[in-house]
Amino acid sequence: MRKKQFKWISIISIIALFILSACGSDDNSTSGDSGKKKEDYKFLSILTGGVQGTYYPLGGTFADLISKETGIKTTAEVSQASAANMTALQEGTQEIAFVQTDIAYYATEGKFMFEDNKIDTISALGSLYPETVQLVTTDKTGIKSFADLKGKKISVGAPGSGTYANAEQLLEIHGITMDDIEPQNLDFGESQDSLQAGQIDAAFITAGTPTGAVEALNAVANVLIIPVEDAKADELIGKYPYYAKDVVPSGTYGLTEDVPTVSVGAMLAVANELPEDLVYEMTKAIYENAASITHPKGQFIKAETGLDGIGIPVHPGAQKYFDEVNK
Repeated sequence: MRKKQFKWISIISIIALFILSACGSDDNSTSGDSGKKKEDYKFLSILTGGVQGTYYPLGGTFADLISKETGIKTTAEVSQASAANMTALQEGTQEIAFVQTDIAYYATEGKFMFEDNKIDTISALGSLYPETVQLVTTDKTGIKSFADLKGKKISVGAPGSGTYANAEQLLEIHGITMDDIEPQNLDFGESQDSLQAGQIDAAFITAGTPTGAVEALNAVANVLIIPVEDAKADELIGKYPYYAKDVVPSGTYGLTEDVPTVSVGAMLAVANELPEDLVYEMTKAIYENAASITHPKGQFIKAETGLDGIGIPVHPGAQKYFDEVNK
């Protein structure tokens, strides 16, 4: 009899251990609950993009704001931008990164350039401003529409980059494939130099306007931005809903009238393992000091729109800040 009782007690104990183990390894654990503390961080880095884009100058400003608020020395780092930034966050080499909202969505869903590399170790700090998709050329090329791109040398960004995805999707809506053009995988600075030298005919540049590389080109050439007509923008948004209609305003790059185009969003992503209190302070540092940002895109950075267009989970520290200020 005692043997039977002991046997049943043992079975019940094993079952209890399994239940406790399952509870302790919940796959839906909250971001920022890695056990690390703010005090564990001596340095932080923000991955941006190329020096002639919009991410880099804004990243330097954000780094200063975060350093002041948190007491942790923070620096802005040059990078290959959105897609590469997501991979770096996944690998744990950096903690904060600029990224397009569409690319962040692809990363967390395992789609497009992340089809074989789904990333589930990142979350959102907040959205920032529209990233305008600009098809840039000069008056010497004779290009005035998407139809004129066929057979021409076009910079489409690095394979797997956010700009490349935007270029591919816009070309698709206009009935053009990469096989119909001579694609050149150049960054913004290389695109500017190549347009200036006449080595390429046009370049896709996805960045906040005004973009440094295009401003530099406008200093030595007459810049044109090829329009995305309203019907084509509607078609693009119908298929890829993370796009929005946008314009490059008159006066930008010497333009004499508004040029219709489309945009995606710019956002900041962070590693899930960052402590909640640290991310809260980082978020507060950026959004409560946005009025002091001198870059033209600073006017778009507002707490009330800090969660707009984000299609990935929000870090608990950032969520806490937005919940407080948007009551």
